[in-house]
Amino acid sequence: MRYLFFLFLIVSCSKSLEERCFITGDEKYFTSNEEPKAFTVKDILENKPDYLEIVNLKNFRSFKKDSLEAVNLYNTLEKSEKYWKDQKTLFSDFDEKFFGQFLYSKQIEGNVKYALGKNGLGYWLLEIKNDKPSAYFLGLSFSHYQFNKLQQNPIVKDGYFQLEGSFVKIVKVPGLPGYDDYSAIEDGKLFKIKLEDLVKDSDHDGYNDIFEKSFGLNPNNKDTDGDGMVDFNDLNPMFKSEKNKFTQLYETLLPDYGSENLSNKNYYFEFFISDCDYFHQISPKYHVLFSPEDSKSKTDYLKVTDVSSHGIGKIKRNKNNPNIFYIKEWGNSSSTDYSAEYKNGKWILEIAGGYVI
Repeated sequence: MRYLFFLFLIVSCSKSLEERCFITGDEKYFTSNEEPKAFTVKDILENKPDYLEIVNLKNFRSFKKDSLEAVNLYNTLEKSEKYWKDQKTLFSDFDEKFFGQFLYSKQIEGNVKYALGKNGLGYWLLEIKNDKPSAYFLGLSFSHYQFNKLQQNPIVKDGYFQLEGSFVKIVKVPGLPGYDDYSAIEDGKLFKIKLEDLVKDSDHDGYNDIFEKSFGLNPNNKDTDGDGMVDFNDLNPMFKSEKNKFTQLYETLLPDYGSENLSNKNYYFEFFISDCDYFHQISPKYHVLFSPEDSKSKTDYLKVTDVSSHGIGKIKRNKNNPNIFYIKEWGNSSSTDYSAEYKNGKWILEIAGGYVI
């Protein structure tokens, strides 16, 4: 991982700051991601993490059966209200410890409580041990691995974290807005990870090694960016924050969640794809992570898993006024073009175009 970490830094610095942050000529505001290739079962097996064991099951609940049975739990308004009420009660302990950062499925083993969690970054094993919460990232792409919603056996057993499920592919469902669905390409799998591999945290910063390797942090240094703050508590753990007018512009365009305090939610991240130094240097109100734009420079996990739901593009200069710039920001179902004027130490934004679905 140390090799990959330094490789990321070298690639991200190969262009000049001007090229990384500003639009020149007819260049677009942002470069769209390449459509990922459709992985076969052979591709998934060849690219699976070394720590993952896969067992072919003779008796199993199929992807289709599991999906239908799970949906049947809340396919009417009455069932749905009861289901979510029961979920709130069943997982009240995990909500209390993890501040509602995950969706859950639960297991109790003596004085230890386990749950499978999922958030915008992927799958996690959640643990409450002696009243202390911990979350361990699995590093398994939800583009390839789907776990049964109804597990027939304990998810932690004999020193292993284990889940039944399938190999899947993402199916793009058209519409306004469209959405991603899943289709099984091979059923009947038991996915196993040794607990000692899953919980390993070499630098003791609060994030397991798998998480740090998946997102480009340094698993051997608890302070990846060297700013004096441990990664777990650092809202921008990948890069040192700086103060300048363009960093201020990016901060102004970050998704705004009002008065909700997200800074203490250590497993909640907004994720952005950008090489721009000014963007990297922000001082956000919640945890952020960045990925390089070039697919060859991404981590193995990010090459096959799209965890970005927001973006902010490069800056375009106004040729006639050095204080006016143009910039685009977008989300899952909207895009907005801004005219930004830097005046008296502040940015004044005006909407210049865009769309909302």
